[in-house]
Order: sequence, then C-alpha cells, then structure tokens
Amino acid sequence: MVELASPSEQAPRGLTALRRKMAAYQANGAQLGWLLIPEQQAVEVWPALGGGEPARLDAATCLDAGPLFPGLQIELQEIWQV
Repeated sequence: MVELASPSEQAPRGLTALRRKMAAYQANGAQLGWLLIPEQQAVEVWPALGGGEPARLDAATCLDAGPLFPGLQIELQEIWQV
C-alpha cells in the first residue's frame, strides 16, 4: 500500500492523520505500507502487523519491496521534484 502526502497533508496535523490511516491499514492486514512525504524527501516504511513501528528513510531514491513483492520498485526522484 502506498500513500503520497499532498502539500496540504505535509504539515504535522496532516501527517498525524496519514499515520493513523497507515496504522489502520497495518491493523487490517496490509503486508507493507509506504508513506511518501515529498516535502521532506522521506519515506515511512510500515511493516506487516506485529512488525513494529515504521522505519523512516531520508533521501531515499528507490524503494524495493524485496521478497515480499518481488519486482516491485518505485523510483522516487520524480516524486521528490514535484
């Protein structure tokens, strides 16, 4: 699952709402979630339920879902430029 924060959602209040949404996806069985925050050029990686807290990646250029979803990659340079 991928969420892309829009400019209006990148303020602290908007990010809090997006994080609640990500936690709900996680609680409902999502195997992997990526919250993209363009203004900060950051990604929060939300693991499957029981996987713990999200990990933050700063200045990432490519996301790879690894063995969970083989071949799934997202190039981030164009997203960060917007």
